[in-house]
Amino acid sequence: MKSIPLLALAALLGLTLVQAEESAEALFDAKCAMCHIKTQPTDFNSMVAPPVMGVMMHVKMRYPEKEEAVKFVTDYVLHPDKEKAVCMPQKIRRFGLMPSQQGNVTPEELKTIAEWMYDNYPPQGFRGRGMMGQQTPPPKP
Repeated sequence: MKSIPLLALAALLGLTLVQAEESAEALFDAKCAMCHIKTQPTDFNSMVAPPVMGVMMHVKMRYPEKEEAVKFVTDYVLHPDKEKAVCMPQKIRRFGLMPSQQGNVTPEELKTIAEWMYDNYPPQGFRGRGMMGQQTPPPKP
């Protein structure tokens, strides 16, 4: 008899985790996806900012621990600075420095978004594009 309530609790927690993931992705879609696409780009000329998979590849290279990566993203989005940037210099030349998102997203929303980004990007097997379209090796685990 005790196993039924435990199964119900486990099912509820599973649903809650799925809902939280969907909520975080919806938040990313509402606050970030207008500039940072979630897929491998097919038209590099139409991009207005680096895709999230490339951004997170560079964030994880510099900040491999989730807590530090989330802290960096949260700070950087609100207080972007060329000295803090983790992307390649040619990305800043191409896209410019990300504008501060103060007033557009709260620190709490950013934490949720950054945790979701860390958990989902870059996708397994992703290989970023280096200068002149050359493939760069994936980050080391």
